[in-house]
Amino acid sequence: MIRHVVLFRWAEEATGEQKQRMASELARLPSLVPSLREFRAGADLGLNQANFDFALAADFDDVDGYLAYRDHPDHRAIVSQFILPITTQRAAVQYEF
Repeated sequence: MIRHVVLFRWAEEATGEQKQRMASELARLPSLVPSLREFRAGADLGLNQANFDFALAADFDDVDGYLAYRDHPDHRAIVSQFILPITTQRAAVQYEF
């Protein structure tokens, strides 16, 4: 199994509505991308000041499944329309478990 973990830091000008829309759009991905086995996402709880603002974790059977997700047109559209405009930083890792 492959796990894909992504962290986002909001732009100062990102509105609450934009943040919620991004989360809603991301939540659609399991119904759009067949190779996506498990998906969790949410806003940071604010327990530590240096944390990123939002995280997601997505699981796939194998590398091919992850690559299908990464390159899926619906995923790419969500990234370009709803994520990139409101984030200043992104960190990601993919690992086998």
